[in-house]
Amino acid sequence: MGHKVRPTSLRLGITEDWSSKWYTDKKHFAAFVVEDYKIRDFIKSKYKFAAISKIEVERTRDNTKVAIHTGRPGIVIGRKGVEIDRLRDDLEVLIGRKVDLNVQEITKPELSAQLVAESVAGQLEKRVSARRAMKRAATGTMQAGAEGVRIRVAGRLGGSDMARTDRVDEGKVPLHTLRADIEYGFTEAVTSCGHVGVKVWIFKGIRLPVKEQADAVNA
Repeated sequence: MGHKVRPTSLRLGITEDWSSKWYTDKKHFAAFVVEDYKIRDFIKSKYKFAAISKIEVERTRDNTKVAIHTGRPGIVIGRKGVEIDRLRDDLEVLIGRKVDLNVQEITKPELSAQLVAESVAGQLEKRVSARRAMKRAATGTMQAGAEGVRIRVAGRLGGSDMARTDRVDEGKVPLHTLRADIEYGFTEAVTSCGHVGVKVWIFKGIRLPVKEQADAVNA
């Protein structure tokens, strides 16, 4: 099962929390899902070079809270907060509702699976060897303090006529251990020979389940 299921969805409610937090009836559910997609797509497309790894959406009755996890908060906030005010106005026009923005800095981008995947994809688009890009990224992740990393690329690597798969493993990545803190990231590199998929798994250690974490904080 560890090879068939996205680690994030497999661990929801155990060690992972939902990236969208809201409740509604069946009548508005589909519209809210599409709205979440539009928010994430708009922010990611507007700030391609801001190293955004995750966007969380939380809805209350009156407004929508959006948390942006980024390795380069200065790009999102802008000088004197001008850029983030512009982004807030754009999102309010997009969804027609009040929006509160919260920018959270990622102190170690090497431990963010999504950012590592995007870094590898960027190197592939610059015609760097897939093996070299993966080894470099895996080494940096392990040096940053990860217990294990797995990077997998698939496509017409190096411009070959037939698509193939290559993989680099460092340390251990226990996909079957539900208490394992495994972060997953995926992106696609758009090369002259077609799209190349990049998947990254980063194992950071064993975590307490979400409920036990909350009980420990409240104690």
